[in-house]
Amino acid sequence: MRALVVNCTLKASPEPSNTEALAHVVAEQLVSYGVEVQFVRAVDLDIRPGVTSEAAGPGDQWPEVHRKLLEARILVMASPTWLGRPSSVAQRVLERMDAMLSETDDQGRPVAYNRVAGVVVTGNEDGAHHVISEIVGALGDIGYTIPGQAWTYWHLGPGAGPDYLDDERGHDWSHRTGRAMAANLHGTARALQTLPLGAPPS
Repeated sequence: MRALVVNCTLKASPEPSNTEALAHVVAEQLVSYGVEVQFVRAVDLDIRPGVTSEAAGPGDQWPEVHRKLLEARILVMASPTWLGRPSSVAQRVLERMDAMLSETDDQGRPVAYNRVAGVVVTGNEDGAHHVISEIVGALGDIGYTIPGQAWTYWHLGPGAGPDYLDDERGHDWSHRTGRAMAANLHGTARALQTLPLGAPPS
C-alpha cells in the first residue's frame, strides 16, 4: 500500500518546514504498518492555476503529482495556517484535484473512490480546525473517504507565537493524535480494499 504526503508549506526546499516535520510523525506510523510513503513539497514544483489533470501549459508539473495521487491509497494533505485559512499552495493543489471529480476508473467509479485522506496542520496562530474542515470538505467532495479522527495539528493558542520546530510544548498531544490518524487511515484503507465502494447509482 502506498501513501502520498502533499506538503503545502510556503517554504521552498531546503528550508525546514514545520508542517513537514509533523507530517513525518504520521508517515513514520504508516511505515510501521508496511505502507510506502512518499512526500511532495508542492511549492517546489511548477503547478499552474487551473482545474485540469493535464498540463496547463509548458513546464506544468501537475500531471506528475496527479499520477502519484492515483498510485496512492492514502493521501495526507499538510498545510500551515495563514490568516486562519489553508495556505495558498493548498488551495492550488485542491483546485487542480477538482478535475478528479470527472475522472472514473474502469468500473465507472470516481478515481478518488476507495482512497482515504487526512490532514496535518501547523501554525503559530489559531485556526487549525477551520483549515482541517476546509481541506476535509474538499477532499470528501472529490471522492476520498475521510475516517474519523483523520487529522492532527499543532499550535499554542490564539495569536502569534513560536513555530512547531522552535517549541516542544504540545508535541506529545500532536504526535499521539498523528499516530492515531495514521492508524485510522490505514485501517480504513484496508477495509476499502476488502469491501470497495461501487460506482454511484445512476
